[in-house]
Amino acid sequence: MSSAEHTIDPILASVLQRRLKSITEEMGLTLLRTTRSPILNEARDFVTGLYDAQGDMLEQTEYIPVLAFALQPVCRRIVEFFGDDIHDGDVILHNDVFSGGNQNADVAAFKPIFHAGKLVAWAACKGHQADIGGAVAGGYNPEAREVWQEAFRIPPVKVYDRGRRRDDVWNLIFANVRLKIVEEDIKAQLGGCVVGERGVKALYERYGPDVLAAQLAQLFDSTERIVRAEITKIPDGRYQGSSVAHYDGVNVGSTMNIELAVTVAGSEVTFDFTGSSPQTPGFVNAPYAATASALMLTFLMLINPDIPHNAGLHRPIRIVNPEGSFLNAAFPAATTFGNSLTGPTSDAILRAFAQAIPEMVTAGWNRMISLALTGEDPRHAGRRFVDILFLALKGGSGGTQGADGYDHIGLINCAGGLAAQDYEMFEIHNPVHIEFHEYWPDSAGAGRWRGGLGVESEFVVAGHNVTAIAFGDGVDEEARAFGLFGGTTGAINTLSIEAPDGSVRRPKAKQILRDIMPGSRIRQQAGGGGGYGAAHERPIDVVLEDVHNGLVSPDQARALYAVAVDPETLAVDRAATEKLRKS
Repeated sequence: MSSAEHTIDPILASVLQRRLKSITEEMGLTLLRTTRSPILNEARDFVTGLYDAQGDMLEQTEYIPVLAFALQPVCRRIVEFFGDDIHDGDVILHNDVFSGGNQNADVAAFKPIFHAGKLVAWAACKGHQADIGGAVAGGYNPEAREVWQEAFRIPPVKVYDRGRRRDDVWNLIFANVRLKIVEEDIKAQLGGCVVGERGVKALYERYGPDVLAAQLAQLFDSTERIVRAEITKIPDGRYQGSSVAHYDGVNVGSTMNIELAVTVAGSEVTFDFTGSSPQTPGFVNAPYAATASALMLTFLMLINPDIPHNAGLHRPIRIVNPEGSFLNAAFPAATTFGNSLTGPTSDAILRAFAQAIPEMVTAGWNRMISLALTGEDPRHAGRRFVDILFLALKGGSGGTQGADGYDHIGLINCAGGLAAQDYEMFEIHNPVHIEFHEYWPDSAGAGRWRGGLGVESEFVVAGHNVTAIAFGDGVDEEARAFGLFGGTTGAINTLSIEAPDGSVRRPKAKQILRDIMPGSRIRQQAGGGGGYGAAHERPIDVVLEDVHNGLVSPDQARALYAVAVDPETLAVDRAATEKLRKS
């Protein structure tokens, strides 16, 4: 009996969807417990997924969404590249942005899954590595002008062949990586793939290939129907959205424009980036996969959050992104900043949909400004370390109809998946001491629903030969998280490094600062999200609660929310407030 002739059981299809999801979650738990870099086991900068024999998505768990939607095209590329030369026990590594990857520091491991001698599926784990070669330790090089200055490129390559490790290939890759910890983390990713393989094999042994093929086809079709139904709820039309990214890392004052036209026609939607700025000479470019991932994760925020994530998800969605744009840079451009362009890309998407479904969008999220530290740890005989200071870059999200933004949620390309580091573990892993890390009062954009709060942090450097690498676009006035429908912008990001002699350096948005002396103080403020709706419509008691909690100052309560709060007693002057609000 063919798979098409099997009776479709919607309950079984639903059970299979949940089981596939749980397998990807088990793979993620494996990485959390076995990886060594805090980028993976604390910040959770990874993704796990399952794919069918053709490379189409079965299910995935998006710890970091911008990585997740770049796995399916790579899996398809692997299937095309190796053809019949795929065997039980193979393992394939990949990071190359010019063959489907989203960022060279994000390395993926793929393991084919066989049943009864036939390829039936793939398990994949992808994670951000602490180093991947190139000219600068840590994987971020604002001075890069071509891909070879950024990373060691890994197009699809077998590191295991029929269960036997190819030491020649393995050693070639890791001879080009500075940190031993990366090799151990890739081994952990291989272990995650084995967990996925076991789970999928158990499904095939229980149900058989014909039943599974029929049910999975039904699952794809069902997901497509759900997505199409969600799109039909959006009024037909053409909606324009724009945004600006700041400083290409080469030309001071430069800006890159994102021009987006969203066309909704019945049950299909087209995203057209034609007219966006050309690719830059620096590393402020995105490969196609990074922009597509940014688009998918933002669009999914605006529709049913319970839609299964499988191949049916993409069928009603069309993306037009001409090559040569800074959102789809041509070979051999530097592209490491591409994941971080999710912020401005999402801004354009949110602005476009604000015209069509204002009740679903959020105001702007805080843009990224990050500082990666590399150097030597004197506590461990000068052992090298790398840390991206994730906890300091997590600003707030934008407010939305009916809810304030999330405080300290982080970047929209991580959509809440990026966890803050544990303070004690942070200081164990790195020769850096935390002075403070706390909410930043008055950092959120004001509105009927305010933005989420950002944070402010201070660290003291205790390492030797330390280099600080700034990468972001959130230090420009125009890069503040935007408000919607009368809401105000979030606070602007700030970053400074004070040397022991009292001199202060304020990095550009993309810059390498060498010779950071022990005892230097790093101060960082990550702004809040934008506000949604007019601030004077926010309930007085809610504003007062924010004042009592130290999140909003009495001055800002008066100036932005038209609520008169006594700075000494923190009591509301109802008469003065009524007068302010009437005016």
